Amino acid sequence: QVQLQESGGGSVQSGGSLKLSCAASGDTRCMAWFRQAPGKEREVVADMRMDGSSTYTDSVKGRFTISRGPGILYLQMNSLKPEDTAMYYCAADDLFVGPGGKAHCGGTRYWGQGTQVTVSS
Repeated sequence: QVQLQESGGGSVQSGGSLKLSCAASGDTRCMAWFRQAPGKEREVVADMRMDGSSTYTDSVKGRFTISRGPGILYLQMNSLKPEDTAMYYCAADDLFVGPGGKAHCGGTRYWGQGTQVTVSS
């Protein structure tokens, strides 16, 4: 039972930076940023697991950084490119009880409304 609200999107020139924020309530131990460009499938951009580890899709490695504070998730985006243009979504997973009764990410997924990022040449 999670509520998410993204902010920080906008229009920037190629090479610029934006910092997205996701205000979150509820269980936010399993968090991620997704994006969906026109005509393309939604893809994961960066994720942060409950142990604090994070991963990134290859196209944004070295440019984007996911982080979190109390009740908030961030995505710092540097060296933006036109191909980064997309609607960006914050997501959180409920915990899933896996083998041996251990808790894992992967239960019900919750989505924010999205924030638009547009990068021009």
